[in-house]
Amino acid sequence: MIEINRNYNESNLETMARMPDCFVDLTVTSPPYDDLRIYNGYSFPFEEIAKELYRITKRGGVVVWVVGDATVNGSETGTSFKQALYFKEIGFNLHDTMIYHKLNPMPIKSNRYLPCFEYMFILSKNKPKTFNAIREKTLATGKEKYTGTQQENGKFTDYGKKRNLERDKYNIWSVKVGSNQTTKDKIAFKHPAIFPEKLVNDHIISWSNYGDLVYDPFMGSGTTAKMAIINNRNWIGSEISKEYCDIIEQRIKPNGFEKTEVQNETSSQDGSELPF
Repeated sequence: MIEINRNYNESNLETMARMPDCFVDLTVTSPPYDDLRIYNGYSFPFEEIAKELYRITKRGGVVVWVVGDATVNGSETGTSFKQALYFKEIGFNLHDTMIYHKLNPMPIKSNRYLPCFEYMFILSKNKPKTFNAIREKTLATGKEKYTGTQQENGKFTDYGKKRNLERDKYNIWSVKVGSNQTTKDKIAFKHPAIFPEKLVNDHIISWSNYGDLVYDPFMGSGTTAKMAIINNRNWIGSEISKEYCDIIEQRIKPNGFEKTEVQNETSSQDGSELPF
């Protein structure tokens, strides 16, 4: 068996090999893709990892796979789509194709419009067993309004159903990135590609419940572990780079952050959205 609430300094295939079948409720990760990110020279065998993720995921469990594409010889690689289709081939449902929209991306000079997003493939093993929808305000202001009005004797009368002032969040998530936006943990920026804390936080809330087990096979700077701890989930991480494991330990060590304070700044389990 494997110890939970721990990060393992090893390849994710080694970690997953010690997990039983149908073990993990939720995986949230972003792999190093198309050489866009430098991970101390390490590479990963995608198909082997995908098959192991399917094996260890519980029935009804979800894998959140955040990925983008490089541009090579004037053409985007399409690696993201190839990976999504392979996940389907081995048994996952492509439950949703979400967009991670970077509100303030790094400017890049080219003959294309400025890239500002990555894909977030929501892969489920059968129908997702958990969906805690995050809610946000609609464009309607003030009190609840009716869906229509009609004029009678020179006066307008409301009719139809009342409009809600809140709705489920759209599947395009806009997040600020960069210094003091992705995270306030300065040590995290020793890693070249930090997961935005709000992004991971909201996926953990959406696809898991208190006490569930969250896994990140590319733990990187430790954001998934930190957000799992904040949201009262169990977690496991794999990170092959010792240098990055040191960053993770610094971010999640006891008293490394005040759990109650951070909880007050994140989206709550009941769906009300709070600033982060």
